[in-house]
Amino acid sequence: MKHGIYRVTAYQRVGPFTLRVRFDDSTEQTIDFRPVLRGELYGALRDTSLFDQVRIDAEVHTLVWPNGADFDPAILHDWPDAGPDLARLAQSWSDTPQASVVRGGTAT
Repeated sequence: MKHGIYRVTAYQRVGPFTLRVRFDDSTEQTIDFRPVLRGELYGALRDTSLFDQVRIDAEVHTLVWPNGADFDPAILHDWPDAGPDLARLAQSWSDTPQASVVRGGTAT
């Protein structure tokens, strides 16, 4: 399986939870993230005030959010193929934060 190396160079909000993302190979993808906003990490992005804090990380050249959420730029680049698979996988992600395990009186 070929896995390209891409860098996100720009983005634009085009709708609720939807970004037009530009890559270093001059291609663009318009991505509606709603189907993958599930689970402990990505589910938090359903809060529009958090989702709208998206930025491009200068080191890894992908979209990142203040809560630590990010996406592999190759996944974003290949969203028409990768997005539906990721959305199917996201259906299994729990939105409930995992409880801390107490060991020896200390939560971990």
